[in-house]
Amino acid sequence: MYINGVFTDEMTSSANLIINVGFLAVIGILFMISTVSFIRLNRCTDSLVLMTDSIYKAYDAGNHRLWDEYSRKKNPFGDEILDEAYSRYQKRMKSYQTKKGLSNVCDIEDYINEDILNRVGMFYYNSAITGTLTGLGILGTFIGLSLGLGAFNGDDIYTITDNVGPLLGGMKVAFHTSVYGIFFSLIFAFVHRCIVADSQEKLQEFLDCYRECVEPVVAGNEENIRTMLVYQANMANTLRHISEILTGNALEQTRGVEQIVQSFTAQIENAMATDFARLGRNLEKACDAQANYAENYKSMEETTKLLVRASMTMQKSLEDTVERQQIIAQELEAQAKRIGETCDTLDNEISTQLYTLAQLKDF
Repeated sequence: MYINGVFTDEMTSSANLIINVGFLAVIGILFMISTVSFIRLNRCTDSLVLMTDSIYKAYDAGNHRLWDEYSRKKNPFGDEILDEAYSRYQKRMKSYQTKKGLSNVCDIEDYINEDILNRVGMFYYNSAITGTLTGLGILGTFIGLSLGLGAFNGDDIYTITDNVGPLLGGMKVAFHTSVYGIFFSLIFAFVHRCIVADSQEKLQEFLDCYRECVEPVVAGNEENIRTMLVYQANMANTLRHISEILTGNALEQTRGVEQIVQSFTAQIENAMATDFARLGRNLEKACDAQANYAENYKSMEETTKLLVRASMTMQKSLEDTVERQQIIAQELEAQAKRIGETCDTLDNEISTQLYTLAQLKDF
């Protein structure tokens, strides 16, 4: 069975059998739970169908005041969940009751809708079954590969030959579980979609039937409906009369349109001719103005040139004047220096003479 940590062929075969049986058992349990939910959903939709048939039979028999009956009727569906939802609908409608009738109505679909079908049919659980089956198939694949590789021993060529069988057996498990998972997933998805579509169709038939035959009209709406019908009839007659007038006067309308087009074309031509003449005169004036502008521009250009020349002459004169002033300043500075030197010489001579006179006085 188990030698040197390696599975034998007998051990692998037993493991394959256990895995396949366990996989099928899990699938069977999931399918049983889904089947129970489908049976509950079928009972619920059967109640809707019976209710729809009952309403149509009573309405076809001439009973057009079914709301008086169904507003007081208890447990009309014979289904606990549907009757509880309808009871809440009746209470809400009674709250709108006045002496003159109903002041407002609420839609039956606010209470009996797809949410009830999803809850009864375990929609969220059944939606996950397909993915669960595929995941189980992948899990069986990895388990089978693990068994096959665990039973494989490649010490020598003889051992490899002996272990090919267990390896293939593990691969069988891998392929079998994958095939089971994908096969049952596809079948379940198809069945689930058919059941859901059928239940939604039956629900919609009931809602349409109830709105048409049972749901009451708000007080005052009947008069509004009659007024609307009269208005629509008058509007239809008016449109028919207009259509006859338009059909009978087609030729006259065509001639009138042709005259309008011709008159419009003539007016456009006259207007365009006047506008083009005015445009030509304006262009001539613009050309004259352009020529005058060119002459003025030439005169301005000559004047500008003269001003530039005069400015250049003045600039040159200023430069000469500045240069002469610099020369004069230099000469004045030299003269001032010479005068200073002369004053110093005279001061020294006067000091010497005064000193000489003072010496002579002492003698």
